[in-house]
Amino acid sequence: MQTPYDIVIIGGGPAGLSFAASMISTDTQVLVVEKSDLVSISKPKPDGREIALTHLSLKILKQLDVWNFVNQAEVSPLKEAKVFDGDSPSLLNFKSDSSDIDALGFLVPNYQIRQALYQRVSQAPNITLKTESLVDDVEFKQTHSNVVFASGEQVQAKLVIAADSRFSNIRRKVGIPSLMKDFSKVMIVTKMTHEKTHDNVALECFDYGQTLALLPMVGNASSVVLTVTTDKAQSMLDMSEADFNQKITRDFKGQFGNMTQEGERHSYPLVGVHAQTFIAERFALIGDAAVGMHPVTAHGFNLGLRGQDILATLVKEALAHGQDIGSESLLKLFEKKHIHLTRLMFFGTNGIVALFTNDAPVIKQVRRFVLKFAEKFPPIKYLISNHLTEAKKSKFLPFQ
Repeated sequence: MQTPYDIVIIGGGPAGLSFAASMISTDTQVLVVEKSDLVSISKPKPDGREIALTHLSLKILKQLDVWNFVNQAEVSPLKEAKVFDGDSPSLLNFKSDSSDIDALGFLVPNYQIRQALYQRVSQAPNITLKTESLVDDVEFKQTHSNVVFASGEQVQAKLVIAADSRFSNIRRKVGIPSLMKDFSKVMIVTKMTHEKTHDNVALECFDYGQTLALLPMVGNASSVVLTVTTDKAQSMLDMSEADFNQKITRDFKGQFGNMTQEGERHSYPLVGVHAQTFIAERFALIGDAAVGMHPVTAHGFNLGLRGQDILATLVKEALAHGQDIGSESLLKLFEKKHIHLTRLMFFGTNGIVALFTNDAPVIKQVRRFVLKFAEKFPPIKYLISNHLTEAKKSKFLPFQ
């Protein structure tokens, strides 16, 4: 006999657990299916990644009562962001003191967010976590869907949500095609301490042959993100700590004094994915299963959190009116509200990456012009700053 649920969420990562947390206040039975074991999601290990939360994302996490589970001692405000182009003087600078907000965003270790989401969801009586389990298929029926596990077990759900990474197997199984962009690059991330303060300023340096970023953490420590072509990645990972420290210190031109690696180096291949549609029959995509972003704009997690919030809001409205939470009209409205922004962000980000990682002489001149124009034209800067923070209004833009 099949076990009935209102909602089955495939994937116990940040997007899946966020949606589960959104359902805690509802009269629904929710099943979260995760292939990893319970320890992996209940006590996630530091993975080197820092999440740059926008103000909207922070608001959502607070509304979900998740923020209180985050160790506030590890939260670092982002006061300013600077973008450099190679060895040219071109610079684009964003400051939080130029608007009505205290910080552009807030940097939080990825593992802290994952752990906080688990702690919130694990306390909920209407949320069931099923770990070390794989979903093999989703079979649509008129009034529900059958979720088929690799073990042969089946459960019923009025709505199935896939949040199982940008390489989602279920997305493919239900027939949703996706556009995949392999950047042929690897992001190497590690925590480093340094002698001089970062003043809570993030740096993005599009050096020729590599991209180097610094995300300010608490104290005189930062998350350093080095992006290189795939063929150079292993040599960077194999480099001795002394040589790596020397390289990063030199690449930042001694701005922070001597820099010292703390912890291990983590590597992540850069592959962007965008699903051509976010919905199927009684089925929706959220998080990286819907759109997996290049990290240069730091908006991947924020888009995922925004998407689940849109879907959760629509589901709650349907429940309040006694409507079908898996209806075609609800899912189409979710897609309409979310997919256009994600397309803009996805293709816009890919365009930025193409422009700022191409070292052809003509392209170098173009991007220097772009940076100078954006820096000298205040409305552009304010629009970008508002988009980065997802602030609703700016005192500099009265027409909003």
